[in-house]
Amino acid sequence: MLIFILLFLGWGVFHSVTAALGLKGWFRKRFGEAAYAGWYRLLYNLISVISFLPVYLLIPVVMSQDVLWAWQRPYLFFAVGMQLIGLIGLAYALWVTDFWHFIGVRQAVWYLRGAKQPPPEPHFTITGPYALVRHPLYLFSLLILWFNPVMTMGSFVFYVLATAYFWIGSIYEEHKLLAHFGAAYKTYQQSVPRLLPLPR
Repeated sequence: MLIFILLFLGWGVFHSVTAALGLKGWFRKRFGEAAYAGWYRLLYNLISVISFLPVYLLIPVVMSQDVLWAWQRPYLFFAVGMQLIGLIGLAYALWVTDFWHFIGVRQAVWYLRGAKQPPPEPHFTITGPYALVRHPLYLFSLLILWFNPVMTMGSFVFYVLATAYFWIGSIYEEHKLLAHFGAAYKTYQQSVPRLLPLPR
């Protein structure tokens, strides 16, 4: 278990470093503004996914697969329903934020086509799932994870770590969003909860 926790924490640090403004500034200086605008987002996402795969695949190898609980009927239908809500909500939130821009494909296509201006950044969205919480991608991902019908010890530890990472990551992201959007985001923070749709 300790090996997995250390690997996950190592990946989390690596993921955060590659998202840091300092590294982005280095990439800009080293490869130019056009290359940064065209490739950084896609490369960041690809490296994040590829580097996480070994960590995820180690769960059944180094973690206990003892079953902690398993949802039974009729509660099983509730769990699956919550996961379905999570999947639909996640897809909707990605669509609202422009999925192709989010993963970096739109920017890479712009670069390869030699366009003079990069595609515009997605506008500040406070409607749809973003009217529910400020980080709907995290919320809906957590629904998918925690309503897994069969919870093993390995899954449980992974979900706890993922939940902590989402929470800490949301704090870090909000510093950048505040710097970018200023007073508009501050007002948004005061009216919409961060991660859980609880009354303010």
